[in-house]
Amino acid sequence: MRRSSSVDVAIVGAGAAGIAAATALSAYGLSILVLEARDRIGGRALTWRLAEGIAFDVGCEWLHSADQNGFVPIARSLGFELVQGEPQWGERSFDINFPVREQREFQAAFGAFEDRLEAAAQLPQDTAAADWLQPGNRWNALIDAISSYVNGAELSKVSVHDTTSYFDTDMNWRARAGYGALVAAFGSSCNVALNTRVLSIDHSGREIAVETSQGTIRASALICTLPTDLIAQETVRFSPPLPDKVSAAAGLPLGHAEKVMLSVEQPEMLPLDGHLFGATDRTQTGSYDLRPLGRPCIEAFYGGTLARVLVDGNAMAEYALEELTKLLGSTIRGKIRPLAASSWANDRFSRGSYSHALPGCATLRSALASPIDNRLFFAGEATSSRFFSTAHGAYETGLRAATEVLQSLARSPTLKTGLGGA
Repeated sequence: MRRSSSVDVAIVGAGAAGIAAATALSAYGLSILVLEARDRIGGRALTWRLAEGIAFDVGCEWLHSADQNGFVPIARSLGFELVQGEPQWGERSFDINFPVREQREFQAAFGAFEDRLEAAAQLPQDTAAADWLQPGNRWNALIDAISSYVNGAELSKVSVHDTTSYFDTDMNWRARAGYGALVAAFGSSCNVALNTRVLSIDHSGREIAVETSQGTIRASALICTLPTDLIAQETVRFSPPLPDKVSAAAGLPLGHAEKVMLSVEQPEMLPLDGHLFGATDRTQTGSYDLRPLGRPCIEAFYGGTLARVLVDGNAMAEYALEELTKLLGSTIRGKIRPLAASSWANDRFSRGSYSHALPGCATLRSALASPIDNRLFFAGEATSSRFFSTAHGAYETGLRAATEVLQSLARSPTLKTGLGGA
């Protein structure tokens, strides 16, 4: 059915930011419509239910900074069980190819690298994080691999000023039923038009005209939560054009982080909640969670260039089998089978996983977040200055954009986010 109607606020995108804004605004008597191109809500938060009771978080998985994460109280209010144990990475790594002594050496090298980054962040000119690796350090490749997981990109593509602005309390929890399931449950009451692609946004008139695949929506205000790659590639046409937003988005590209879930026929062969790096001497390697949450599976995680190459070649599962066979022995190969895999790099509604700032582009997060004419507002993880690349960062920016809308319509004072500011 084609739509042609007017609302107070149109929101482009039903990810964490969009549904946070919609939920906040709905309490103020405004008519709200969220326009979502997918056939579901959640954006880059998505949980698939697989065989043997496995909840596979295809997108975001960890409730980072759980003591300051807005989805923690939401999870509790919705009855989601939160698993508060320590994550598997770091010194809890299984030591098949990474003895405890070497783990300590790596942690020391990584800590020293972070100290150099913090010092470099005080310099006026931004640089690439790779510039601060210690020449010849044997752990440089693994440090770069960590960046590919955390940033979705290698250190040569990451801004020092940006990465050191990220705030993390090192408290990482999980929702047993899945983070994506949590986000979807949170947004279930929102007024969302699914399968509705936004084609253009004309903000030249008194009302904003939003042309969609299902008709034209008119609104007094609009919140855009599109991923940066879609803004940079102008998949939605703004009229008049917004060249500063396009430029800002281009400096905050989505990196690549992909996963494949593998079932294990005899899970008792593996240590409970263990962790393995495929290799410790190269950047292009996988990170493997063994029996996460006690389930009979292995979750393989890839980042950066390797993630993109494996997705394009449909080769994640085979790569995982090769690395795991080298680590655990040939008998394991016949006892592992792939269940499901992500493909965010080839998802036309995201084209990547989460944002990182290119060297020299750290200030573009605030530029992307700034409103236009007090009618166009912008949210999403890439517009967060401290919690970027996370679902709770996206959530917070949705509340910030909702506050801006309410202030523009003279409806309300600032909403309390409970977090640290976008």
